[in-house]
Amino acid sequence: MVVLQKAKMIVDKDFRVSEIDERIYGSFIEHLGRAVYGGVYEPDHPDADENGFRKDVIELVKELQVPIVRYPGGNMVSAYNWEDGVGPKEERPRRLELAWRTIETNEVGTNEFVDWANLVHSEVMMAVNLGTRGIDAARNFIEYCNHPGGTYYSDLRKNHGYEKPHNIKTWCLGNEMDGPWQVGHKTAEEYGRLALETAKAMRLVDPTIELVACGSSNTSMPTFPEYEATTLEHTYEAIDYISLHQYYGNRNNDTANYLAKSMDMEHFIKTIISTCDYMKAKKRSKKTINLSFDEWNVWYHSNDQDKQIEPWSIAPPQLEDVYNFEDALLVGSMLLTFLRHSDRVKIACMAQLVNVIAPIMTENDGKAWKQSIFYPYAHVSTFGRGVALRPVVSSPKYDSKDFTDVPYIDSAAVYNEEKEEVTIFAVNRHLEEALVLDADVRSFEGYELIEHIVLENDDLKAVNTATSENIRPHLNGISTLHDGFVEAKLSKASWNVIRLKKVKR
Repeated sequence: MVVLQKAKMIVDKDFRVSEIDERIYGSFIEHLGRAVYGGVYEPDHPDADENGFRKDVIELVKELQVPIVRYPGGNMVSAYNWEDGVGPKEERPRRLELAWRTIETNEVGTNEFVDWANLVHSEVMMAVNLGTRGIDAARNFIEYCNHPGGTYYSDLRKNHGYEKPHNIKTWCLGNEMDGPWQVGHKTAEEYGRLALETAKAMRLVDPTIELVACGSSNTSMPTFPEYEATTLEHTYEAIDYISLHQYYGNRNNDTANYLAKSMDMEHFIKTIISTCDYMKAKKRSKKTINLSFDEWNVWYHSNDQDKQIEPWSIAPPQLEDVYNFEDALLVGSMLLTFLRHSDRVKIACMAQLVNVIAPIMTENDGKAWKQSIFYPYAHVSTFGRGVALRPVVSSPKYDSKDFTDVPYIDSAAVYNEEKEEVTIFAVNRHLEEALVLDADVRSFEGYELIEHIVLENDDLKAVNTATSENIRPHLNGISTLHDGFVEAKLSKASWNVIRLKKVKR
């Protein structure tokens, strides 16, 4: 008889982290590869609507319940002229897109994207160009988007067919300005000054907006976290969030180490929180800066094929990672990291949404389908609304190449008071053994176990394609609830969603 290792957990409704800002389930669409053209927009597709948007993609995005989408970049925004993407389509210029060395047709721009976001019930998180442009373009852009009327740019919007303002409330002050790859790359001192003055001008146009300043592009940047500190030295009172970006990959095919990389993300978040709070103390401020983790995902599968792309083509396949099962496990852990830090992480954007390192893939003139990473994203977005709880966990641990004391069980819990539901999310990182999770849920008196969703696959490298869905969740999880304790068997290398609901008698 095999005796399984056990992990213990206490989930108590009083052990609260924070009310979850639903924007942590956001995503990102950049004018890059087939994210826009062939992704959300394909006028000649048999399933396109009257405006050229793919209805099959719209339905999949709705299933993810994406509350906010960052747009239009990304690296491309640092040389983007927003005026190119408004007005009559036949008059819009074709431009050399410098970040990804393609041709941008500008067939889709601000107004079209707002229309699409409305179709999927999402808000827009707009980015402004602080690479080649700055204060003047940003203040004109927000006037075009948000001012009611009676001025040049607001009336220009009306002439373009949009009588009511878009009222976009979340704005990014540039993108990855710490990166030497960025067009218009700036030192922290240069960026901090420009971001401050741009923020001042934008708030004069619309005082109700929230602003995100650029932080480090990843934890390996030589200026991390000094870039954040210097930027905040200038912008602390003028902004609301600072951004974090991070991607992971399994280039050495070391799965145990790969699945532990969410611990690096946790360290990143804690470091930036400390940097923000240091600056708060230094400035004697009463204001707290929160975090916008507005680019995150797995990204490494497509690196080699992207080197073969012919420059100056239109919407070539770029960054089209085909995600496998182990990628879904890490994505699940990354999402759980946000929940555990939801007191400070208020916005997060999976990069990206369609085709480009995305949970949704499409064929031009063909099908759309769900990648492996679609499922943990959909589960947490659907069941992760409410209050994040702080579970007390005791788990067996392991060491890997880069990490020590890695818990086999990675977990988070969410309490939805309105629906009287509690959800336990758990990843079993053990690659060879199932584990038993004993969860004390006695504070949820009168609750019953209603569902145990499992995502598992014996082949860690299995993928989904247009014709074969090898990875999909099932509802046959093995768990019981007795006398206020949940006992759940978590399969080896699995993603689990355990749901309880109060029973009406």
